[in-house]
Amino acid sequence: MMAEASLTLTLSSEAETIRFGEDLVLALKAGDCLALSGDLGAGKSTLARAFLRALADDPDLEVPSPTFTLVQSYDLRIPVAHFDLYRLADGSELDELGFDEALGDGICLVEWPEMAETELPADRIRLTLTHDGDGRRAQIAGPQPVVARIRRVLEIRAFLNAHGFAGASRRFLTGDASLRAYETITRETGEAFVLMDWPLRPDGPPVLDGKPYPKVAHLAETAHPFVAIADHLLGLGLAAPKVLAVDYAQGILLIEHLGSEGVVDEAGAPIPERYRASLDCLAHLHGSPLVRDLPAGPDHIHHVPDFDPVAMKIETRLLVDWYLPWKRGGAPVTEAEKEAYATIWDGLIAELADAERHLLLRDYHSPNLIWRADREGLQRVGLIDFQDAMIGPTAYDLASLLQDARVTIPPDLGQDLYARYAALRRAQGPFDPERFGTAFAIMAAQRNCKLAGLWVRLKQRDGKPGYLQHMPRTLGYLDQTLRHPVLAQLSQWMAEAGIDFSV
Repeated sequence: MMAEASLTLTLSSEAETIRFGEDLVLALKAGDCLALSGDLGAGKSTLARAFLRALADDPDLEVPSPTFTLVQSYDLRIPVAHFDLYRLADGSELDELGFDEALGDGICLVEWPEMAETELPADRIRLTLTHDGDGRRAQIAGPQPVVARIRRVLEIRAFLNAHGFAGASRRFLTGDASLRAYETITRETGEAFVLMDWPLRPDGPPVLDGKPYPKVAHLAETAHPFVAIADHLLGLGLAAPKVLAVDYAQGILLIEHLGSEGVVDEAGAPIPERYRASLDCLAHLHGSPLVRDLPAGPDHIHHVPDFDPVAMKIETRLLVDWYLPWKRGGAPVTEAEKEAYATIWDGLIAELADAERHLLLRDYHSPNLIWRADREGLQRVGLIDFQDAMIGPTAYDLASLLQDARVTIPPDLGQDLYARYAALRRAQGPFDPERFGTAFAIMAAQRNCKLAGLWVRLKQRDGKPGYLQHMPRTLGYLDQTLRHPVLAQLSQWMAEAGIDFSV
């Protein structure tokens, strides 16, 4: 049985009970059962109502009591089934109410759980509200990992209180393929900010020379790189979010909210004007003086790492470690195939020795570009998610933009944007288009090989199958890129490996 943990907090008013119910939304996920018990009038219904309205992001959501219907279902970002078991004649009736199905799809919120004590999951979260003078006391117990999630939510609330944001509302913003999650923080004035939840993680298993993947690939593991790169970009006249408050030890950042409008239309197609503006920002960055050591707060200097051959190769391995076995239905990749693939990449990476190098933001693509129509020039495009920035071939970021795994870039638009970037770079000074074109092909192939493996890893290891929707586009870009002469050997290897660029 999983180890249990507990915590206790005091809720001094109904407003605090509501705030706690809202914050709980950020801690729970599908498969969690929250069992609410306690004194009459201690706030169980208040907390449940606040939880549901926050998850719906609708303060006026009607939340009827399920006392007579026994269960009320809500089709929200995470589906919720709200049970009231007071009128349950026997715990065995829980099955008839569709409890197991509801728990498999979402969150079960249960009032009067004592009416089905033995039928409810043993790993449920037990939240007991009792009167405590003029306020209430909340006692929480459950599996250690779940209680840790709730404790993290409370730590973030304490961080906000300590930095002048007491009473601000918190709503889920996004959580992508990374270990970071984001919240929208809104003050009572309506002013919105973004909170980055970036807890420190223990090292994973070693993948090369005794080092875990993040260290080999030079991925950021603390908030220092984000702060350093953000300040640097702001200093160059680009629109990065200002960092308002940060706790490096806990991995919590409060940053400026740059907006919610992207660079694609409602159908997911690229908007040319916005892509051209994004390209202008990239050319401006690559034409600026290169700085490697950047301050992150008063006491830390962030040394921007190189996108070195080891980091490049460990990323390309995702294709043979994850994509190819998946494509073959589980059949292994032979050592001879792996060795040949690695040798080809050794040669391609060697071709980059004299490539132009600068700061790479690493994921310069549509999810990380914010359109700000009310601004002018370089300020029209907000830049986010750059904590993994490295120094490497400038062609990498252009490949990220023009072969965006989430957006189909029409060939004519891609060609126009490529030509625009080259023209801007030539206007800045010396620029070798032939050498850049070779680097672009190699970097595009490197990135797409990584992504093809990453989508499978996210499905198989992390339980996130949704990213496979990007596979056809990723393979299409890779197929297109492999036509460059420098990639002839890689193209031949893929043909012999049976990669036909279909999912």
